[in-house]
Amino acid sequence: MRPCFILFITIFFFITNSYSQTRRLSNEAEISVLTIGPGTSLNDAFGHSAFRIKDQRHGMDITYNYGIYDFNTPNFYLKFAQGKLNYLIGRNFYEDFYNAYVYQNRTIQEQTLNLTQIEKQQVFDYLETNYKPENRAYLYDFFFDNCATRIKDVLVKTLNTSIQFDPPTGFKPQTFRTLIQNQLDTNSWGSVGIDIALGSVIDRPATPEEHMFLPKYIHAFFKVASLKNASKSLVKNNRMVFKKRVVNAPQQVLFSPYVLFSILGLIILSLTFFDYKNQRRTKLLDIIIFSITGLIGVFILLLWFATDHEATAQNYNLLWAFALNVIVVAQVIKKTPKQWFIKYLKFLVIMLCLLTFHWLVGIQVFAIALLPLLIALGVRYVFLIWYYKML
Repeated sequence: MRPCFILFITIFFFITNSYSQTRRLSNEAEISVLTIGPGTSLNDAFGHSAFRIKDQRHGMDITYNYGIYDFNTPNFYLKFAQGKLNYLIGRNFYEDFYNAYVYQNRTIQEQTLNLTQIEKQQVFDYLETNYKPENRAYLYDFFFDNCATRIKDVLVKTLNTSIQFDPPTGFKPQTFRTLIQNQLDTNSWGSVGIDIALGSVIDRPATPEEHMFLPKYIHAFFKVASLKNASKSLVKNNRMVFKKRVVNAPQQVLFSPYVLFSILGLIILSLTFFDYKNQRRTKLLDIIIFSITGLIGVFILLLWFATDHEATAQNYNLLWAFALNVIVVAQVIKKTPKQWFIKYLKFLVIMLCLLTFHWLVGIQVFAIALLPLLIALGVRYVFLIWYYKML
């Protein structure tokens, strides 16, 4: 038994040592941060970030990124809507990672980090540990825990010295909403949808470090960051790996928010003018207005109170998309509503005035594309007050 035991121990240590060797970076190893530019879809509009570990001596060239999610997750869409969806750290061969983003025609920039051999190993060990099945998942938060913020957090946790993040040249603090909208076309449904769904909590100025929820600010802040105790720059080399090709994408102007909301506003104003002139009321128009604005209001309330999304709180779009409109549709259907409904209409006008106040003083910024619709709603409510008083 003794020789067998010795043989077992020998084999065990040989395997362990071999495994350890595959996990030990050589002196030639480099760790860099990859910043991916925006893509064409809303999901890709904010860019992406990843680590690259390259060790030519060991034939290693892999990437780690924190932007993976599993569609096979039970109740995937419900968890996504509730803000309870876990994201995962992903690991890929660099060549596959590179080819995927070149195929998508997205700019790739690389920043090689100025780390000691010990620090490189610590970052690599941390990422490998994080990639284990029991550690891969994390609760995603668009502003405070995403693929970009994780890049910063990993370095802050693993480096032997603290990082000094100084504002880049020409840096001007912006609100979270402005930072998002700068990545989008304001005349897009994604832009309007975000302004409707997210509340006033994102209209506060982000601190300089909080700007790094966007990959492009990871790149900008890392470029001028320094390692305090080591008195050296965090990044020793910046290079453009792939530059996006210029493509003339067709503009869908006809079905854009500005056009469609302007048309809707004109339809409401035109029907209201003819109703006023003929002293009648287009009942179907009012049913549609109260039903749709009420349903949007219910949706906003659900985002605010029934989910874990912090960014959907304190949403003053409820001042025009009033949830109770769903209930009072019953009064709109009637030829002669109850007397309290006139007071309710006056209340809706006051809500629109409050919305204007919130917008002017900067409590919350609303989608500019909604302006024709909001004006039309105000005019319609005033007309209905006049009409019902005439009965």
